[in-house]
Order: sequence, then C-alpha cells, then structure tokens
Amino acid sequence: MRIAEIFYSIQGEGSLVGVPSVFVRTSGCNLRCSWCDTPYTSWHPEGENWPVERVLAAVDAYPARHVVVTGGEPMIAPEILDLTRGLRGRGRHITIETAGTVFSPVECDLMSISPKLAHSTPEGDWAGRHERLRIQPGVLRRLIADYDYQLKFVIAQPDDMAEVRELVRALDADAAKVILMAEGIEAGALRDRGVWLAEIAKREGFRFSPRLHVELYGNRRAT
Repeated sequence: MRIAEIFYSIQGEGSLVGVPSVFVRTSGCNLRCSWCDTPYTSWHPEGENWPVERVLAAVDAYPARHVVVTGGEPMIAPEILDLTRGLRGRGRHITIETAGTVFSPVECDLMSISPKLAHSTPEGDWAGRHERLRIQPGVLRRLIADYDYQLKFVIAQPDDMAEVRELVRALDADAAKVILMAEGIEAGALRDRGVWLAEIAKREGFRFSPRLHVELYGNRRAT
C-alpha cells in the first residue's frame, strides 16, 4: 500500500469536524481534479509502499479512536480491505474519504463521499478520462445503501448547486447527510465563499461545513 503520510490532527470537514483523528493518506488517484489540494497523491503521487502491519503500528502510536483513511483515492489501494479489517479489529472508528467512483466491501463506520462536480474537470490530457469517471451513479447508490454516509460537495460558485440538486435527487439521498463545503485552500477565500454558501445551505436544508484545518493551520501537509 503506497502511503503519502500518516499524521494525527483534527477532522476539519464534515459531520465529525473537530474530532481528533489519525489520518492515513494513501497515494494514487483515478481522477485529476483541477483544484486538487493534495497533488502529491494524484498529479504527482509520492510515498513509499508500506505493509499493512506497518500502517497499523503507525496508527497505534497515536491516542485516537477515530481513523480517517483518505487519499488520493483510498478505495483503489490494493490492500484497502486488509487495512480496514485491521482497524476494525483494533476497535477504531473508521471514516473513508472517497470520490465515490469505485466500490470495495471495506469495513467503514462513515463513508464520506465527495462526488466531483463539473468544475473539477481539468484541462489537457486528463480531461476526458476525468469527465467519464467523476460520477458513477451505480457506485454511489451502493455506497449509500451499504454504509452510513455523508455526501460532501465542494462548491466553487452558486451555479454548482444545480448539479448538486440533480445528483441528490437521482440518488434519493437524505438531505440531512448532504454537506456543502467551499472550494479553496486559503482561509480568506474560504470565508468569502462561506458567507454565501451558508445562506444556500440554510435555504436548501443542507449542512454547511468549514475547512477547520485550513483555518487553524493554513494549507500545509500533515494537518
């Protein structure tokens, strides 16, 4: 399993925001978002191959019950099943952060699904592949059916909400589990977008999430 980093921080996004958590960040992704905030796991994947037992030992070194398996795209990691089973055997609460393009029968307490909207499609050689892969309705429906979930959408502009509404309706998703989060990697930009996005959340009946780790630490690794 190729690992970009393992670190102890607080969950900065979604329904568990603020919860101390160990993050296991795998390297490798089947998408290439134009605004990717971890390009060292996608556009230019870094990291070393770790056996699962080494990953579990690294997690055990921290005093947190919650573990977040993220990426990149962790659902394409070849040993993801073994990793999540090992975490379950240790009594950990497991969140998996995924774009929802691939299904694997993992152990998971919260499937944090972030479908990529049209504004994520990059220019250049990756554009066609990214556009074909970014929304996989069958995979999304299965993830929603099999796991406790949240649908976390990255919003760049108000017009993005049309795509959100369409997808939520098509999936028959629970509105209480739909989370809107501003796109950006700088605290000022997140605040500016957050002002109008919070109003949209109020109007639509969805949840709003900050990016607390960016507000606290800035846009840097291992946070």
